[in-house]
Amino acid sequence: MRAGLALVALALGTSGCFVSLGSLGALRGERPLQETRLEGEGRAKILLVDVSNVITDLPTKHAFGLLEEESTVARVHAELKKAADDERVKAIVLRVNSPGGGVTASDDVYGEIVRFKKERKVPVVAALGDVAASGGYYVACAADRIVAHPTTVTGSIGVIMTSLNLEGLLAKVGVRNQTFKAGEHKDILSPLRGATAEERRIIQSILDDLHARFVSVVREGRPKLDVSRLAELTDGRILDARQALAAGLIDQIGDLHAALDAAKAAAHVDEARVVAYRRPDETRENIYSAARGAPAQVNVLPVDLGALATSGPRFMYLWAPGLGE
Repeated sequence: MRAGLALVALALGTSGCFVSLGSLGALRGERPLQETRLEGEGRAKILLVDVSNVITDLPTKHAFGLLEEESTVARVHAELKKAADDERVKAIVLRVNSPGGGVTASDDVYGEIVRFKKERKVPVVAALGDVAASGGYYVACAADRIVAHPTTVTGSIGVIMTSLNLEGLLAKVGVRNQTFKAGEHKDILSPLRGATAEERRIIQSILDDLHARFVSVVREGRPKLDVSRLAELTDGRILDARQALAAGLIDQIGDLHAALDAAKAAAHVDEARVVAYRRPDETRENIYSAARGAPAQVNVLPVDLGALATSGPRFMYLWAPGLGE
């Protein structure tokens, strides 16, 4: 299926044909979720839900925009909605391997998990992978227990926004800014000029408010947090698993199996089958399988910018080394 779509995309692109095929872009999100057993036996189920890569509320486009991978928010919403109707789902393991993403997208995923817990009253255990930083950690704070892999990098509790100032470069090539506006700050963060002191104050006030919200989420979700170190722990720094445990940002150091065992214990079940949901064109063979079937794509870049490739600056709960330098 994916190979066929890739050939279609390649053929259209190389032949000069440009079409608007919403049906192709929506294939992944519209096809129904199917349950697959990853391991274990028993009537009770533990659902493995993945939050991977950049957290976004927009679909990621591939193959010249012909194919779309549904957003993190849409996927988590769909999986939890399906799980809510299955009384045999006794616990959720939220596997987080993400540097974060958009402020609103991260908060939406967090909200979906909190609402599910209130409706179903089942335990949620977060299993932190390679990176669970910024928005990735924000999402994990919705869990009842956080288990971090021994090699996890987490933290980065902060907010970032980047914007370019091209005024000097444009002046060197003889290009001058000519912007017409009504409203003194209508072109705030325009790359065609530098920000004024008042505009910097405006942006900083928003960053401070969003940071305060992040801190409140952490305090609510982490009752064992060392409050005497709150300012230090929420200054954007990253921590390894050992440091995070000492600070109360996580509850346990262990691998995915440890997180699954913690979920079974919290659900008071001796045995359970670990299940995941997949689209018909995705494969999930075991608990370590990729969260989603990689969409067919033609990409000459080594990194898929995904949600970061936007038309303007965004407020981000994101750990992206070098982004603000």
